[in-house]
This record gives sequence, C-alpha cells and structure tokens, in this order.
Amino acid sequence: MKSFQKEITLSAYRRGFHLVTHEILEQFPELSQIRIGIFQAFIKHTSASLTINENADPTVRQDFESHINEMVPENAPYYRHTYEGPDDMPAHIKASLMGSSVSIPITNGRLNMGTWQGIYLCEHRDYGGSRRLVLTAMGS
Repeated sequence: MKSFQKEITLSAYRRGFHLVTHEILEQFPELSQIRIGIFQAFIKHTSASLTINENADPTVRQDFESHINEMVPENAPYYRHTYEGPDDMPAHIKASLMGSSVSIPITNGRLNMGTWQGIYLCEHRDYGGSRRLVLTAMGS
C-alpha cells in the first residue's frame, strides 16, 4: 500500500466555476506511482468548494454560476452574518451545497474520470484569493 499527501495552493480565480484538473495534477506527480487506488482533494476554505462536472464546454461553468446565484442570492434580509460583505454568507451556503471534497478512482497512475469530466474550483467570493487544497492518494 502506498499513500501520498500534499498541500497545494491554487492560483487566485475570480468568482465563478473554474476547471482546475490540470493545475492539481501538475502539483501532484506522485499520483503516477499508484496503479489502483483512490484520490481525494479537500479544500481548506468555507467560501469555496470543489465538484466534478463537464470539462469541455465553458458555458456549463457559466450556467452553474448563474444558477447557484439564483438559488442563493446576496443581500437576503434574513442573513445575520453580513460583516464581511454581501457575498460572504451566500458563499458559505454555496460551499456547503457544492461540497468540500471530491474522490476519484486511480487506475494505472491516472484519475479514472469520464471523458467529459473535470474538477472544478467553485469560487463563491468576489475576491477569494488563492485557495489551499489537501491532496491525498492511496493505493497499490
């Protein structure tokens, strides 16, 4: 059994849904040492999230951003946590809805995702800054 874990920093992204699969894999070459196993990426923030979805058509990411902003609007009159700006409380709710981690099978040293799948950084703040991820790979 082999296991690897590394904390990485993603580039700062504007608010929206961003395909970051390549950026993650560039910083985690240890993945190639596992023939069969599992990969997990965990984001260490409460106002950004991770998910897996369409990796080819950028309009999917635009539609995600539009839809989630309709679901969780800014300036709702019942928000109490407002001292960090109008995007903060909605960002916390969006992060919980989307999730803080993704798990993906590893096969022959590569992520075993579908042809049209990629890992998204879901940046829910207007100015979120760089984001920290903990990457873990385990297997044989």
